[in-house]
Amino acid sequence: MTVSDRIADFVAALPLQPGMRVLEIGCGPGVAARLVAARIGPGMVLGIDRSARAISQAQARSTTEIAAGLLRLRHVAVEDLRLQPEDAPFDLAFAMRVGALDGRHPELAEQALARIAAALTPTGKLFIDGGDPMLEMPLPR
Repeated sequence: MTVSDRIADFVAALPLQPGMRVLEIGCGPGVAARLVAARIGPGMVLGIDRSARAISQAQARSTTEIAAGLLRLRHVAVEDLRLQPEDAPFDLAFAMRVGALDGRHPELAEQALARIAAALTPTGKLFIDGGDPMLEMPLPR
């Protein structure tokens, strides 16, 4: 799997621990989600994306991780995210180049942050790109 330095550096900087439940917002073809799945051992990554095409690509490229129960994918926009009955809250969320979180679509930011906060544990954190290599984004609690 070819991984850009930007994605590799971002994932390497995430405070991941084995067994964590991680939410990737805007997973695209699943490159970062697969890297995270490899680092969290018996944990689980849920990758979401508003693009059905991106989810289809991620499914095609992540069959091993999906079969092992390390990765699930869902076609949903972050501002519409709701935990499903089978979901437990997530320990950490991250996003790279997601317009609702990086200022490109400020009209979606408040709703997106509320949905992310609702999907995380009380101590869960959100990290976005834009720092060196990331920033922790404050969440409404």
